[in-house]
Amino acid sequence: MQTQIHSIHFDADQRLLDFVKAKLDKLLTYNGEIQSCEVFLRVEKNDSRENKLVEVKGHMPGRELFAKRRATSFEAAMDDVHEALRRQVMKAHA
Repeated sequence: MQTQIHSIHFDADQRLLDFVKAKLDKLLTYNGEIQSCEVFLRVEKNDSRENKLVEVKGHMPGRELFAKRRATSFEAAMDDVHEALRRQVMKAHA
């Protein structure tokens, strides 16, 4: 699977990039037809503690996947995005 990760207005460290890639690779265990994923990591400028935003667009034959979640850390947001994408992949597989 081809993966592009964009960190908007900040430089993501390698640990975060590896974490995101590992989470996306886990989706392949549910359906190996996922061709690519594009990830956007953003820090929103607001007073909320939940200002880390993760957005993922995925592509598989005949279907587009999308999930967007906000949390206090990128890891927590990515966990939520992974679960949302997993449900979409399972629904597509059924």
